[in-house]
Amino acid sequence: MATEITCTSLLKPATSFQSSDTLIPLTIFDRTAFPGHVPNIIVFQSPTPSNKQLKHGLSQVLSHFPHAAGRLTFDSKQQLCIALNNAGIRVIEVRVSSTLCKNISLEGTKNLKELYPSTDEGIEELMQVQLNRYMCGGLVIGLTCHHFLGDGQSISNFCSAWAQTVRTPGMHALATPFLDRGAIVVPRKIPMTSFDHANIEFKKVEFDSHRNKAQNLTVHFSVDFISDLKALVPGGCTKFECLLSHLWKKITVARGLKETDFTEIRIAINCRGRVKPAVPLNFFGNMVLWAYPRLCVKDLLTLSYAQVVIVIRKAVAQVDDTYIKSFIDFGAIASEKGEQLSTTYVATGTSLSPHLEINSWLGFRFSDLDFGFGQPSAFFQPNEPIEGTIEFSPSCKERGGVDVFLALSEDRIDVFRQICYSIEESAVGCKQIGCPTSRM
Repeated sequence: MATEITCTSLLKPATSFQSSDTLIPLTIFDRTAFPGHVPNIIVFQSPTPSNKQLKHGLSQVLSHFPHAAGRLTFDSKQQLCIALNNAGIRVIEVRVSSTLCKNISLEGTKNLKELYPSTDEGIEELMQVQLNRYMCGGLVIGLTCHHFLGDGQSISNFCSAWAQTVRTPGMHALATPFLDRGAIVVPRKIPMTSFDHANIEFKKVEFDSHRNKAQNLTVHFSVDFISDLKALVPGGCTKFECLLSHLWKKITVARGLKETDFTEIRIAINCRGRVKPAVPLNFFGNMVLWAYPRLCVKDLLTLSYAQVVIVIRKAVAQVDDTYIKSFIDFGAIASEKGEQLSTTYVATGTSLSPHLEINSWLGFRFSDLDFGFGQPSAFFQPNEPIEGTIEFSPSCKERGGVDVFLALSEDRIDVFRQICYSIEESAVGCKQIGCPTSRM
């Protein structure tokens, strides 16, 4: 795949933010995020809008999302902030001298790094866009966003607004996002922490970095397969719960873990609707915390799907209004004391085994990513593989289906492929069980 950069430009908002010296301090939620750029790849088959149309729409939508056109800086108290200075975002236009594969995928496409801007340290722009034009007329958008800018919900909202602006250029009824970051982290009159947040959200965890090299893998779960899984859970469950229960079991078997090992999942939880009063879904920023369901390997593999769903559900339920308010109070107390909280994240090349980390895009509507010629044919995050990471995404090929992107050790991939579609329900009855988690 030969590529040629035809243009690089700094795109600014069509309408500048009213004050170019406004500094927005990072919230306690922002400070738990990965401190760097996260790449996304969105694939569109021909026909597609022109680069001129895409850039015009992008400039228009940046006027509604001034943080994206800003820069990271420090205020007088040496707090990290986003400066709303209308500095703009980097746009790179690329010509690709080949035909776009109709089945472009995370693990099946070489040189994916050529399709999105660099995510190395030291990049000033908080958002970058690369428009890759193929000879057939196909388009691959490589979008990178600094995670301090916003979480998955925020970037999804931004992309949907961009698509709407390009799709209906004469319409100006774009919903204004909720931008007040300070409003979501107001502590209680008497701040009080009820949980050990310093050792939950900011804990330093040592993982095994000496396992075999990890490899990315994409697995599609059809509507019928998901229905079969749901049928194993009397009383019903969500698509997320049944698939996560299934993958937790199958990955544990593929890894060949000891029965006495404990395995835990770090589940990203969107807190917007869990705090009272609820924060609007169109809030642009970070508002994610994590749930930690935990089981002994022997129990995980012998419990029924329904029982594993209960364990997951109870762990997720713990991220409630009480927990979120405690976390906000923790941030206020730490700020008052001048404490510098360091973001903790798993480095590339690390293995999470025996644990897992899951992010879900199932709540995001990819039909909204229609720039006027149909929704994308593929969407994924081309991250360097970290063994044990999983992402759920609505399938672009089958409505109601789910595409799962995961990374496993190369020597475990074949085993996982052999068993990932087998459903072997445990003979253990569906009794009520507790929810062992690492938090409590």
